[in-house]
Amino acid sequence: MDITQLSNLLLEIFYIMIGLFMGITMVFTLKDKQHKTRIGTALFWGILAVIFMAGNYIPSMIVGILVVIIAILSATKQINIGTLKQLDETFTTLKAEKLGLKIFIPSLSIAIIAMLVAQFTPFSGTVAIGISAICALIIAFVITKAKPKELLEDTNRTYQSIGSFAILPQLLASLGVLFTSAGVGDKIASIISNVIPSGNALIGVITYCVGMALFTMIMGNAFAAFAVITVGIGAPFVFAVGGDPIICGTLALTAGYCGTLLTPMAANFNMLPAALLEMKDKNGVIKAQAPIALMLLAAHIVLMYFWGF
Repeated sequence: MDITQLSNLLLEIFYIMIGLFMGITMVFTLKDKQHKTRIGTALFWGILAVIFMAGNYIPSMIVGILVVIIAILSATKQINIGTLKQLDETFTTLKAEKLGLKIFIPSLSIAIIAMLVAQFTPFSGTVAIGISAICALIIAFVITKAKPKELLEDTNRTYQSIGSFAILPQLLASLGVLFTSAGVGDKIASIISNVIPSGNALIGVITYCVGMALFTMIMGNAFAAFAVITVGIGAPFVFAVGGDPIICGTLALTAGYCGTLLTPMAANFNMLPAALLEMKDKNGVIKAQAPIALMLLAAHIVLMYFWGF
């Protein structure tokens, strides 16, 4: 088995594990007799579980129909949070005092282990993230001495809190591929060429960075926006006038994340924390991030203009 086959096998295992956890949420939902939309919510998690576990073996047409069913369930508000087991405040306070800052070790280990695996092994970044997530889970068990049952209960709690947003990253990534295949980048280049003068590096840089941020706000995902905007703006208006593709491309991608800070479409970053923290203002996270995002965007424009040429 070569490294490519091994990477694909590991990815398949990771997707099956995610699907199993979603299936567990479906079981929790079905057992919740007080849930007002029990069937619709269970159907949502069940469909997602099937797609994650067996998506490679199901015809694309069937997967598409299942995604449409998910969309209908979401549009008709059939996906809701059920009855979740309440945490004992005294127990959680004692645990927090006992663990202290060690509680952050599993979270930090995800980034550190993923970086080490991606840097020093031939595995891809996605496989590295999967490996690091499993390592972090084991570390969390060692530190907290939690029981496996608590893992299932808290996974159910997290998934139900995320709700229909759970499918958003996959849908947005698909949208990026669809836009690229449909030639949206070429259309954008055609429109931009009629508005801004060609051959002006500064205007090209501003358009590239702002375009990345705005398109990321629409799509909620800088990776999905990167291919479209780089084809439509980066290549003809920045690279063509002398911009270093590596430096300018890297800065354009991170400029896109300024848009991530400003949009509800990046639900897992901006909407989920508001839901988990039970904030009154659902857009409170975005409002707090907005000034920083705009300053970072301006910094990206300056850096790209002076470093990229």
